[in-house]
Amino acid sequence: MKVTVVGAGAVGASCAEYIAMKNFCSEVVLVDIKEGFAEGKAMDLMQTASLNGFDTKITGTTGDYSKTAGSHIAVITSGIPRKPGMTREELIGINAGIVKEVTENLVKNSPDVIIIVVSNPMDTMAYLVHKTSGLPKHKIIGMGGALDSARFKYRLAEALEAPISDVDGMVIAAHSDTGMLPLLSKATRNGVPVTEFLSDEQQNYVIEETKVGGATLTKLLGTSAWYAPGAAVSVMVQAIACDQKKMIPCSLMLDGEYNETDICLGVPAIIGKNGVEKIVNVTLTAAEQLKFAEAAKAVREVNGDLKF
Repeated sequence: MKVTVVGAGAVGASCAEYIAMKNFCSEVVLVDIKEGFAEGKAMDLMQTASLNGFDTKITGTTGDYSKTAGSHIAVITSGIPRKPGMTREELIGINAGIVKEVTENLVKNSPDVIIIVVSNPMDTMAYLVHKTSGLPKHKIIGMGGALDSARFKYRLAEALEAPISDVDGMVIAAHSDTGMLPLLSKATRNGVPVTEFLSDEQQNYVIEETKVGGATLTKLLGTSAWYAPGAAVSVMVQAIACDQKKMIPCSLMLDGEYNETDICLGVPAIIGKNGVEKIVNVTLTAAEQLKFAEAAKAVREVNGDLKF
């Protein structure tokens, strides 16, 4: 099992670290355009192998995609990070060109690869990969929902004053501050709806803090977060590599599901060795259906700025 991570910055390096430490694949290849950067990150990570008890081989390369040949899974993190005050949508002009070129190089060297898209604006970048890669739709997955759901559970546990292992919940729709849809109606604490524990004010706090989770960290850090995105990617990669059939919210090309077509949006899906094994249709409340449709409309507007 060979996994490629394109972009050796903070997010990409975290992806490689978490994947390697879980010890389920034979090799992780880091790719970056900055001379020696991926090689240095790979060497640094390999020097933790004996300390952290993993045998995964990590290698780095400066733009040589021949070294990624035969990859089963590839993760695209490349692109400029979000700066304070910048929305994910504002990144589209620069990152679309980067993601398109990276996709072409990946598919050329690994025609059967499954691609996980992390670069922002993530739903639009996933859509771009669908339109330019020639890969079947079950092999292209946007990461956003896995990360947003983790942030949702963090806020739920905080409000409930509960261990996070007690909490379950997911976020669907768009991976953006305004288009995110935390499904409070489905969130539980050990099977009991969280609405039975939280006041209306607490529920609203959880939802709003989840939606600005990325922006909050960007303001604090001065750049995008990396630990949680890297962990979210590693969960998805492991689900594919180990054929776990996990249900993970992620950005997928819809063909009538949730009343949407020709758009990538976050929905729950079963993830296994083939990538997307099945999209799961969950019943939404009338208010949730409306918000999902509003998120779709906003993503379509951003998609309209793409140049294939």
